[in-house]
Amino acid sequence: MEDGARLILRTSAGLREKEKVLILVDRDTRTLGEAFLAAARSLGTDPVMLEILPREADGAEPPELVATAMESADLILLATRKSLTHTHARRQANRAGARVISIPGITEDMLASGGLSADWGEIHELVRRVARRVRNASQLRLSSASGTDLSFSVEGRDWIAEDTGLCSRRGAFTTLPAGELFIAPVEGTAEGRLVADVYFDEPLLAPATAALREGHATRILGAAKAVHTMNLGGREGRTLGRFGFGLNAKARASGPHEEAEKAMGCAALGFGDNTTFGGRLASSVRVECIVSEVTVEVDGKTLIEKGHLAG
Repeated sequence: MEDGARLILRTSAGLREKEKVLILVDRDTRTLGEAFLAAARSLGTDPVMLEILPREADGAEPPELVATAMESADLILLATRKSLTHTHARRQANRAGARVISIPGITEDMLASGGLSADWGEIHELVRRVARRVRNASQLRLSSASGTDLSFSVEGRDWIAEDTGLCSRRGAFTTLPAGELFIAPVEGTAEGRLVADVYFDEPLLAPATAALREGHATRILGAAKAVHTMNLGGREGRTLGRFGFGLNAKARASGPHEEAEKAMGCAALGFGDNTTFGGRLASSVRVECIVSEVTVEVDGKTLIEKGHLAG
């Protein structure tokens, strides 16, 4: 784990000697925090680790004393079970100039040999290179070993290539694991069948199927929780709003949701709100699903074939 922690500090954070490093953990992630603590010391810093009570939900604020400490750090590692990404404390720390790396749901095996053990410099270059290949794309087709066969338009939409894992500039922020390229499909254009075999608003024991027509999921089988959530958002909650694919060869489809969506050969699709990344779909809900062993065709040319990057 210490080797994985050191890799993150070197290639994601670009850690420099004598920088002020703050590692934030909870009761469940203390061992992981200690790995980061040892790694940061080995790189010439005098780090501090603070342990908080586990938060009850993603986005819950840390204690005020911790938030104050965050503002004086050069680098902050948020290594807690629940996400602190969308908190006022994190945003205020960034505004104060701190670099922040958020790793919600971190586990020991993710750090030792999974999606967190990637070289983030290499991931950055790969994401940028693939982004150039799909620039100005019009039509996408997604198929998978589990039976997915789905087409939709992305004409006029911009790919988001910021999920590279680099966090070396003052005030920068990233979440890890990273390594995904994603886009907001043109609303109302998705047609076909989606068979999620990894995740559909919850980990799946058996594949769940959604039939899509004019961008809207008309029928969903095998994902009762997802159906309930999507119905809360009305028609917009059942409309395809996001498509992305993973480029992280270290990430595993069998890992937690945050890792699986970044895995090479996996595609992540979202229903509901997409206004924060270039779409026009405003909804009160957002439901995500993950498909493994995918083939992605862009304007008739194969980009990913059966889980491997083509060309």
